[in-house]
Amino acid sequence: MGEPGPGLNFHEFELDDRLLRDIARLGWISPTLVQEKAIPFLLEGKDVLIRARTGSGKTAAFAIPIIQNVLRYKTETAVRETSVLVMAPSQDLCHQIAKVFASLTYSCGPLIRVADLSSKEEKATHRHLLAERPDIVVSTPGRLRTVLADGTLNVRESLRCVTIDEADLMFTFGFEKDLKEVLKHFPPVHQSVLCSATLEEDVTQMKKMVLRNPVILKLEEPQLAVGTQLTHYQIEAEEVDKAAILYTVLKLKLIQGKCIIFVKSVDRCYRLKLFLEQFGIRSCILNSELPIKIRCHTVHQFNQGSYDIIIASDELMAENPALVKKKSDKKPSTKQLLQQTEAESSVSRGIDFQCVSCVVNFDFPSDLNSYIHRAGRTARGQNNGSVLSFVSIEELELKRNVEEFLQTLSNDAEFSMKDFNFNFDEVEAFRYRAKDAWRAITKISIREARIKELKMEIFNSEKLKSFFEENPRDLQTLRHDRPLHTVHVQEHLGDVPEYLVPAALKPMVDIMNAKRKKKMSEKYAAAKKRAKSDNPLLVNGIDYMKKGW
Repeated sequence: MGEPGPGLNFHEFELDDRLLRDIARLGWISPTLVQEKAIPFLLEGKDVLIRARTGSGKTAAFAIPIIQNVLRYKTETAVRETSVLVMAPSQDLCHQIAKVFASLTYSCGPLIRVADLSSKEEKATHRHLLAERPDIVVSTPGRLRTVLADGTLNVRESLRCVTIDEADLMFTFGFEKDLKEVLKHFPPVHQSVLCSATLEEDVTQMKKMVLRNPVILKLEEPQLAVGTQLTHYQIEAEEVDKAAILYTVLKLKLIQGKCIIFVKSVDRCYRLKLFLEQFGIRSCILNSELPIKIRCHTVHQFNQGSYDIIIASDELMAENPALVKKKSDKKPSTKQLLQQTEAESSVSRGIDFQCVSCVVNFDFPSDLNSYIHRAGRTARGQNNGSVLSFVSIEELELKRNVEEFLQTLSNDAEFSMKDFNFNFDEVEAFRYRAKDAWRAITKISIREARIKELKMEIFNSEKLKSFFEENPRDLQTLRHDRPLHTVHVQEHLGDVPEYLVPAALKPMVDIMNAKRKKKMSEKYAAAKKRAKSDNPLLVNGIDYMKKGW
């Protein structure tokens, strides 16, 4: 939601009571800085360019005035029509935006309808959604171009507002041609809003295409949280040692709370998941190959605390922008299509992760913007957070560039990333374990893991769709951190013998083990209680299991 503004309340914007009820239901007490500045201009119908950092509350900044204006339109006419279009560069972001609109229109009932066209549904499904003439349509530019071109959606007379979120990614993801075609279907007079985390050349070009005499809100706020709110750590490590360090810090709970681990490719996601799996460390992957609803459900469960570790691949465009910079007239190769899909599913931009304690750059980001957006997943709002970056010799120059930016951000010419104190001599045994486990992961096991998870999640997404619609509570039991078992797992590796633990960390590990033993004792006591008293064999079996444990 971002940091609250100084003492302002939402009711001071003279919003509809139904909208105020939903804002209160979401727990939003006062507007953030971007909301405080943007909402009045948007309520007046002005074109606005909003530049504000990730996590500042940009989505609500345009959603609240849009809903207020739609409610006002409805007092003027009883005709149901599509008056608002919201575009975002990926399915994940569209789904997230639609969810915000749904939450903010809960008290409006069927009066305001929102349709999300970003999912890869059949044309007949989109035709059915649009036949009901939803007030607000959320879509990617490509999908919107299709429904406008074939006449399924016509907004030439009804359109009042167009919003483009994450505008700085639109051209990067190849939507320039789609946007130009979409604009041809709009009436000459309508309100336009651009939202962006940066003001790069592409945004300036889009501003000329879309906006007319806009108000430009370039908020004077840091791109990242500063001071003690966000701590930056670095540890110099080559490829061979990265996995060993990560295993050690996770197993000894040196990193606590919810954590996002960034790597540079989907294959690396699976390699790391299979590696951690061998030590009983459960994690889930945000994988571009999986169904959109599964990806969003994974983020939702992560935010709800169902699991603590997500492994995510960063946008590929950071490594090779030419691959996704512009759409070519020529048909792209299969490899390019896969790479563009990975880029569009990037989780370092836009997706709303909540209460993340730590971001781990297992693979150091390949440019400054990528570091900013990765680090922006933590220390959001008024929460504290930390970033731990693994840095190899080849990446030292990249790290220096990041440090120069952080020096400017903090107004401290002497600022540098803190060293993460890690003495390999004390955990040499962990290192041997980790190297063996890392070597055990082959290209074949990674490929099998990708195929296996894809099959499982497609089954969950398609076959169980109707079941979960009828039984929404059971959806909470669907987990995405299940072991994949494409690498042989040795059960003893899940435990940390006392002799492996450094002396300085023994008190912490003793506390952890005490909690674990208490939990296991309670588990076996409950099992015995459930056992029938006339079945001593079952009770004896439970006692035997406990003794073995």
